[in-house]
Amino acid sequence: MSAIRPFRALRYDPARVDLARVLVPPYDVIAAEDRARLYARDPHCAIRLELTRDPAEESRTDYAQVRSQLEAWTRDGVLRRDPRPALYGLRQSFTAEGAAPQSRVGFFALLRLEDYAERVVRPHERTLAGPKADRLKLLRASRANLSSVFLLYEDPSDALAPCIDEPGGSPLAEARDEAGTLQRLWAIEDAARVEQVQDFLAKRPLVIADGHHRYETALAYRDERRAAGECAPDAAHEWLLVYLANAFAPGTLLLPIHRLVREAAAPSEAGWRSRLPGWQQRQIRIESAEDVPAALAQHLAPLAARRQLAFAADDGSGTLRIFSRPAGEELSVRVIHREVIEGVFGLDADAVQHGAIEYPKSALQTARDLRRGRGTAALYLNPLSPEDVFRVTEAGEVLPQKSTFFHPKLPTGLVFRTLESDAVDPA
Repeated sequence: MSAIRPFRALRYDPARVDLARVLVPPYDVIAAEDRARLYARDPHCAIRLELTRDPAEESRTDYAQVRSQLEAWTRDGVLRRDPRPALYGLRQSFTAEGAAPQSRVGFFALLRLEDYAERVVRPHERTLAGPKADRLKLLRASRANLSSVFLLYEDPSDALAPCIDEPGGSPLAEARDEAGTLQRLWAIEDAARVEQVQDFLAKRPLVIADGHHRYETALAYRDERRAAGECAPDAAHEWLLVYLANAFAPGTLLLPIHRLVREAAAPSEAGWRSRLPGWQQRQIRIESAEDVPAALAQHLAPLAARRQLAFAADDGSGTLRIFSRPAGEELSVRVIHREVIEGVFGLDADAVQHGAIEYPKSALQTARDLRRGRGTAALYLNPLSPEDVFRVTEAGEVLPQKSTFFHPKLPTGLVFRTLESDAVDPA
């Protein structure tokens, strides 16, 4: 079902740059106020290939400078293309909040693009029009995959692990990013191991964990090139840079994505009760945004263990409201969108699609944004499980956008892939 192949990555030369200073988070989790800081951190920082310095510039740019930047860095030796095609293994060692140290192992490859209708690559979230238009401009201008789409496969027994695990010797690259995650990269060139990986995945569908907008952008670009007469089955635009990991392996950590209501007014005490009949409510006093993560761990997380639907609402007044009721079979994130985002705040799917909700990268960031006046209320959710995600996609359904956060994020800057004719190599 899924076709993957090795490729010759374009990578930073560690002799020319400090990798820790040029790696950045995925473009969609970089806060607007962090852009200028990352631009200033290093003249070769990967953010210069992904985002404008000022968010206001995005609507005006054609990203032509990105192509020039790639060419200049390659000409100067800052970026070098590896001499032989390979899969690229990656171990991410990290410590999540309140948990013991752990690691996730996956690998980079090229994946043949497939329409969703083929059920080979399956989405689990809806997408937004604005980010796709912006990423399509970038892809047209750069003719490069600058960050990878994160895909999951099902391997409950972790049978594929020996084929992708790290060999002895020094890695190709190693760096600790600013979130504290240690990134360790190696090449998988052995033909037998590569073939085992290909055969294993050929029998299985893949689920997009992160990067729905990038995947759909790649499909749109592929269709543009086909319409222009570039229809060779091995054309570079038929393939996409992806990262693949086992959804059931240790270290595949699924976190919630919280919601910040931008402008709709938060209800009064009576309003909460009248608009959520049948829900139990508790109120918890919090002194500051910094208190929110610990309060959620103490009061919200245990409700998920009892299979109750739960969320927390915070109107910035110092009161955290914990709501719960029996969940049934329907996923909680769907109920919250229907009964809270639409039922309480009056925001339908069209309003959400056009930006009525923001999705900060953590509970702490959500609470801080609320107190800075960037929204009227914050909604904190418990996480889904990998089983939930695969159940939804197997049924051909999707979740509301930004329903999942697989941790740790994949940094941009470990591997790039350009769409020149030699970017797709014979397997």
